[in-house]
Amino acid sequence: MRSLQNTKFSILELAPVREDKDVKFSLQHALELAQHAEKLGYDRLWLAEHHNMDGIASSATAVMLGYILANTNNIKVGSGGIMLPNHAPLVVAEQFGTLATLYPERIELGLGRAPGTDQMTMRALRRGRQETEDQFPNDVVEILQYFDDIQPNQRIIATPGQGTHVPVWLLGSSLFSAQLAARLGLPYSFASHFAPRMLGQAIRLYRENFQPSQYLEQPYVSMGVPTVVAQSDAEAEYLATSVYQRIQNLLTGRSMKLKAPVDTMEGRWTTAEKMAVQNFLAIAQIGSQSTVKQGLEQLLEQYDVDEFIFTCDIYDTQKRLENFDLLMQLKK
Repeated sequence: MRSLQNTKFSILELAPVREDKDVKFSLQHALELAQHAEKLGYDRLWLAEHHNMDGIASSATAVMLGYILANTNNIKVGSGGIMLPNHAPLVVAEQFGTLATLYPERIELGLGRAPGTDQMTMRALRRGRQETEDQFPNDVVEILQYFDDIQPNQRIIATPGQGTHVPVWLLGSSLFSAQLAARLGLPYSFASHFAPRMLGQAIRLYRENFQPSQYLEQPYVSMGVPTVVAQSDAEAEYLATSVYQRIQNLLTGRSMKLKAPVDTMEGRWTTAEKMAVQNFLAIAQIGSQSTVKQGLEQLLEQYDVDEFIFTCDIYDTQKRLENFDLLMQLKK
């Protein structure tokens, strides 16, 4: 069985917006986290594309990646992910090809097939383009071609982009992307940080059907894990009330801005809302180092993934940085 010591640790950052701070604070803190993660030895930091969500500031993902790359030295930086149906594949290839040209061997492109927003905002993003999730496989192949070496008689060339061989990942919370990643021989990351229900089935499907490719010889899987790690279980549970409020508000259509922790959630959510939040966070690791270590080891025993990619929505920015410090100490 894989151990924590030989499992890669990475971070998925959504640049959460606090209710008492502006967006600039969130963007600057995202860089602070990236710099902290680099010092701690995290393998990669990804940013996720979302739109029309007041509590998430990572909507202009490629722009934000350039900001982080310019102010770090060696940590891998990428998208987790770019929601491909919102974009023309050539534009994505040019954006990430530009980043790869400026920062060689450091940029990665994770691709998702959901819109990352509501239907009305999706229409505003696409402006009448008839792009659908069904076209996702063809769009992925198109992007791979733009990153590959130029082929004879190739008429459309991504400049920059062509020949940069940017690593491409497929992301998903269902079985569709698992099957596609297996067929194309690409690394796969499951979005269990918010949709854990099909995690085991998707990983099994991916591994059983994986076809070696020029990109990857063996299947490679990462899984999203929400975390709140603190000095004690009691402190972690207190800090986690910010996460509970955020998910509760997401599920009930209210502001997703990060709220300060509270002494108890009793009286703040209905029984149904509590169950929905618990289902959303079924994979979450909340507690002291010893509690979280035990939980992560159980996840490894059950899923044997190559990598954990952690999220964290702690309100206090220093406690949030400490969360990732305490996590990395578990590998020692």
